[in-house]
Order: sequence, then structure tokens, then C-alpha cells
Amino acid sequence: MIKKIIPTMALLAVLVVACRGQPAAPTLAPEEVQGTAIAAAFTMVAETQAAIPTNTPLPPTETPSPTPLPTFTPLPLPTESLILPTATQAASSSGGGGQCDSIINLGEAGPQSQVRFENITGGTVSLTLYMYTPNLFGQCGSHSSNPFPISKNGDLTVSLPKGDYYAYAWITYPDGDTSQSEGYFIVKVGDNHTFPVNIKKEVIVSK
Repeated sequence: MIKKIIPTMALLAVLVVACRGQPAAPTLAPEEVQGTAIAAAFTMVAETQAAIPTNTPLPPTETPSPTPLPTFTPLPLPTESLILPTATQAASSSGGGGQCDSIINLGEAGPQSQVRFENITGGTVSLTLYMYTPNLFGQCGSHSSNPFPISKNGDLTVSLPKGDYYAYAWITYPDGDTSQSEGYFIVKVGDNHTFPVNIKKEVIVSK
């Protein structure tokens, strides 16, 4: 904008000089004319600057206040006393584990039933019995008399505590060949009579 005003002021100065060269009626003194021109030029500059729009500051935006975090109220502790299981209950609910890796305590295993094992394999049998889960008295494990020998076509009656059993047989045939047989059977609580279990070449099953 100043660049545009300077030529205007120069033009006014030329006019002032030209006027000085012509005789005329009494006029303003040269100094007065020059001062008037300069004043007019500065007035134009002021008006031009005033016409330029100014930047109006934007109103400040509201800063959101932090939302308070929810508070947690602790629940009251139960006032009832806890009942811990007894050793027998713990063994019964353990499903076996390390306890059943030992020998059955026959004196604390509860009532027993007679089980007759019949060897129909055609060879001699070496029988192993294992109660694989605790019974109602918390007892389980291997029978203390393992293995039980049973001759060819023979049978053997064993008194066993009530419970769930796994049976394994190692079979030796007259020609020297061998095989293995296995199976599961249950001595039920209500069984008060002798019941048979067949030892076959491939499997051991209760009749």
C-alpha cells in the first residue's frame, strides 16, 4: 500500500513545482501547498489502513472437565464359617492321583466280596488287580498279593473290597508264546455273593 502512495505524493510535488512556474493570482505559499499535499497523502494512508479488516479472536472453547471415575464398593465377606472336607472326603473326590499309586489298605477298605477269576485263555495267567479310584472308604491302589498265578483252565477266588477295578493278565502258552489281556469290572456295594470274571485271550470281563 505504501508503494502506491509514494507515486501519488510525487505527482503532487510535480504539480506544486508546475504551479510555481506559472504566474497566477495570489495562491498559497509553496511550503503550504507541499504541507497540504503531504497531509493529504498521510490521510489516505490512514484511511486505507483503517479499511483493512482486523482478525477477530475466536471465543475460547470450553475445556471438558474430566468425568469422575466410578467408585467400587467392596462386597461384604461371608459370615458363615467354612466346612473343610475330611481326609476321606478329599480322597473320594480326588479321582485317584498319587494316593492310588500305593497298596490298598485292605483293613480300612470296607466290606469285601468274593470274586472268582476263570482262566479260559488256554495258557497260564499271571493276574494283577488295581483299584483305580478311591472307594466309599477312601481306599484305592494295587492289591498287596499281586500278581495272582492261575493255572491253565483253572480259577482263583479272591476277596476284594467294594470298588472299581482294572485287571491285567500276562498269558504264557504251552508252546512258549505270550500275550496280554486286560479289562475292567466293578465289585458293587450290593454284591454279597461270589460272581465270576472271565480271563480271555484278548479281554477280561465279568459274566
